[in-house]
Amino acid sequence: MDPPANSTHSHVFDTRNPLAERRTRQVMWLTAAMMLIEIIAGTVFGSMALLADGWHMSSHALALGVSAGAYALARRHENNGRFTFGTWKIEVLGGYTSAVFLIGVAAYMGFESVSRLVNPEPVRFDEALPVATLGLLVNVVSAWLLSTGAHDHENSDDQRHRHHHDLNLRSAYLHVVADAATSVLAIAALVGGKYFGAAWLDPVMGLAGTALVARWAFGLLRDTGRVLLDAEMDAPVVEHVRRAMRDLPQPTVLKDLHVWRVGKGKYGCIVSLATEVTMTVADVRRRLAVHSELVHVTIEIETLTS
Repeated sequence: MDPPANSTHSHVFDTRNPLAERRTRQVMWLTAAMMLIEIIAGTVFGSMALLADGWHMSSHALALGVSAGAYALARRHENNGRFTFGTWKIEVLGGYTSAVFLIGVAAYMGFESVSRLVNPEPVRFDEALPVATLGLLVNVVSAWLLSTGAHDHENSDDQRHRHHHDLNLRSAYLHVVADAATSVLAIAALVGGKYFGAAWLDPVMGLAGTALVARWAFGLLRDTGRVLLDAEMDAPVVEHVRRAMRDLPQPTVLKDLHVWRVGKGKYGCIVSLATEVTMTVADVRRRLAVHSELVHVTIEIETLTS
């Protein structure tokens, strides 16, 4: 039987990941420090390449701040009853916002690269190379910190569902990887310019980095947007539910079905059935119980008379 109408249960379906929040804050401060180093070095050495990369890193520092803030807000309001299914989507919203920042970074990189192709500017290779190398090292350390944050609370059962990753943490990770990729491309361009006189490599590598960052940004925007808009009716679990309903005693018609995500790899579900046979809500729940990703199921049964 269903529980009494006045009974209550938790609607928080996703556990906090304090390590991911802590790692994101650490990486935010590392990125901000590297940003200041590049801006100061670019000003002192007269290097536009370093100045551009420093200001480019400022957008990453801001986006990482958004990710860290999303974790903090989700934690602060996790027991707030206004959030029908918990505060997990605050983290997803943080990931979406970071993806928008990442698109802005790609646009800025593309504009700067095209500008330098049209109007080449001198680059002080000797000063720029060490700072670019330091930037790459900081990004590698930051990527490692975030990758370790992804495995907090992970156990053997969770490993089967790794594809349901933390979208907020993924956004922070992509910002760091984008920085690392642009650092690698910048170092390659600086080496080519210094030793082979191929100054044109700098803007060309910038365009390659633009394409790479844009691809990551739009992928993250697509994944976070799907969750925020509840566009989950093509998820594998939906077909699992439909198949389970077809296995019910017949004649039974699935009148309505809604599935949406309420946590990392966890879904809510509303099922409306019309049947001519004797069937209880408990019977339907037993059919769906094998699907552990369904954590909040509402069932409505309309009994038809023949």
